Amino acid sequence: MDNLQKRNLTFFTIGLIFMLSGIEYAVILPTIWRYLQILEAPPYFLGLGLSAFSLSGLLTGPLFGCWSDRSRTTKAIILFANLFEIAGNFMYFIGYSKWLLVGSRLVTGVGVGAGSSIFGFLTQSTRPEERASVFAAIMASRQVGLLVGPVFNLFLRLCNFKLGPFVVNKFTSPGLFMCLLWLLLQFVVLAMYWDLPDIDTTEGAVLMIDMKLEEDEVDEVEPLIGSDGTQVHTYKAVNSNRLESPTSSEMQTLHEASSVGSKALGNFSMSGEFLREEVIVLLTAQFITLFNQTALETMVTPLTQRYFGFDELGNSVMYSLCGVEVILGFLFVRWLSGKVADRAVLAVGLVICCTACIWCLVFLCNLRGSYEWKLSAFIIGVFLQLLGLPFVAVSQVSLFSKVTAEKTQGFSQGVRRSVGGLATILGPLWAGGLTNHLYIMIGMMLGLLLLVAFMTALSYGRLTLPRVAQSARSSDSGG
Repeated sequence: MDNLQKRNLTFFTIGLIFMLSGIEYAVILPTIWRYLQILEAPPYFLGLGLSAFSLSGLLTGPLFGCWSDRSRTTKAIILFANLFEIAGNFMYFIGYSKWLLVGSRLVTGVGVGAGSSIFGFLTQSTRPEERASVFAAIMASRQVGLLVGPVFNLFLRLCNFKLGPFVVNKFTSPGLFMCLLWLLLQFVVLAMYWDLPDIDTTEGAVLMIDMKLEEDEVDEVEPLIGSDGTQVHTYKAVNSNRLESPTSSEMQTLHEASSVGSKALGNFSMSGEFLREEVIVLLTAQFITLFNQTALETMVTPLTQRYFGFDELGNSVMYSLCGVEVILGFLFVRWLSGKVADRAVLAVGLVICCTACIWCLVFLCNLRGSYEWKLSAFIIGVFLQLLGLPFVAVSQVSLFSKVTAEKTQGFSQGVRRSVGGLATILGPLWAGGLTNHLYIMIGMMLGLLLLVAFMTALSYGRLTLPRVAQSARSSDSGG
């Protein structure tokens, strides 16, 4: 089997992993609210259960990322992390008490931490120009799971039997179902996943620097100073003859520059890596968008029960329709990313999200009128919120992978996902206590979105060059 086939099968397996996470979300979330009510849990346990899942992912993401950066392998990490998915879903199936239910989501969330290793692997095995489309396809796989999940719920809600000492009903069956799916995935990973070699993008970044610099200075030799003080001369192409046939000395120079870039990436500094303007902006965007998304998701189920009388079936149909919209959104963003810069896609997404929050603040906080009008206002608000999600999600992940060092992508992606995990902890907790005070909840969400939109506008010019190119350019101007 050649490398291309291995690459395709590996990416397909990664898509399956994300699809299963979407299926799990779609079969658990519509039922967990009623499940907790049957176990006589107070309302805040809904936010507690959702936050427990995110908490363990927040803590384990950087650890799995460090593991993959040091071992240069992700297959063993995925197999290990999936064991927690299997155990956690089995605990959800048992569900004797409300605390066991919260504990099951805590254990399941450990498996989510492997996502940092997967995104680091994708960054190191793709080129910058194709990265956004690959990320969009992987994220769309999760939305396929969100779409397929409610279909399974149609059958799971019919379960009503005993399996030994355990009761299998419409509330416990999602846990057993997901336990079996994650168990089957273990065999798929063993058979169809390979740890592919990294793609060296350093040379391409060095060439990009040369093209940028030749606009200002033509036919001149400039020193490129690495982190170890070594000066390496790079030559800028100035006419068609030199472009057609580069000499061996020029090729040697490029390879030397590439090795200097690799050494610079190896000298990893936490403060130097994450306390940069563009990185802070992207991490802020990650936090605020996920905070708002999970807050709205927590609010939706009680809202539909209160105003529209939706049961598990109604919620499943709603999530299915939402999945269709988001999949189409990711497919559109995948196409758009080849035409438009990532930062422009991010800006469009933030504008849509702000519009969605304004609509919810005006029309959803105090629903009045006929049933048809209330339902229409609700549908429009959810539609706008989901419309902006693919734009922000794909662009900020793609930009983050480009402005951080490739050699430590596992840890960097772990930090990014931990920031997102913190948001998914605070979002449900914030919304869980304010389901009867929507003006406060949505007003806060709009304020946060306006903040990140302002930060993005101020830093728009820095969300461009890859990390290697930025470092080398600053070194060149300093020399």
